[in-house]
Amino acid sequence: MDRITRPKGRAKGRLKLGLARSGNGTRPRRTRDRAAKKQALIRAALGLFASKGYEVTTTREIAASAGCAEGLIHRYFKGKAGLLAAMIEHRVSKEGLDFGQHLRPASTLADEFLQLVDREVERMWENRDFLRVFIPRAIVDPSVGSVMNKTLISKRAKAISERLKHYQSCTTLTQDAMDALAQAVGMLGLVFGFVRPVLLGHEFPGAKKMAATVARILIANPAVSSVI
Repeated sequence: MDRITRPKGRAKGRLKLGLARSGNGTRPRRTRDRAAKKQALIRAALGLFASKGYEVTTTREIAASAGCAEGLIHRYFKGKAGLLAAMIEHRVSKEGLDFGQHLRPASTLADEFLQLVDREVERMWENRDFLRVFIPRAIVDPSVGSVMNKTLISKRAKAISERLKHYQSCTTLTQDAMDALAQAVGMLGLVFGFVRPVLLGHEFPGAKKMAATVARILIANPAVSSVI
């Protein structure tokens, strides 16, 4: 009685195809596609919110700008409001809070204070579209301001304080004084990196130069020097 034989090559081919599909096939690609689409929607929303305003921008416009289906906004973010929260998370993950990779510690506290202010001014200028969106939203929606404070401002101030406390002249400072110095860096960055050049129309190079001047005056002030 003859046996029915199956070609070995075809069976192996099926096995390999099955492994490809269940192993390194479509799922990782779908994951990458999902991540890419989410990033595209976040970038598109940021640009439109900054140029047109949050209220008047529609999800259809965001989807069209991102080259994605409108339904993905609701699937990934539950609507426009969810996009705002995703933007904050994206900003935190993108910029990080560790200065060590980009800014070496200066030799003195005064020089460190000056370079931190300079960096914060540049950072606010780089993030001007983000701030255009979130500062107006924080005015009308306190919950947005609360999220920004917890995820961005407070953590950034803490990272600055951690850098400053390693200087010998800061070892005798109270925590309140350390916090004040760190907050001063952030406030100078906001005023001269965003408020003056973006809201008041001043030239950014001039605003940055003025920030350095104010920082020098502040750190050299006898009242400040006596504290540190």
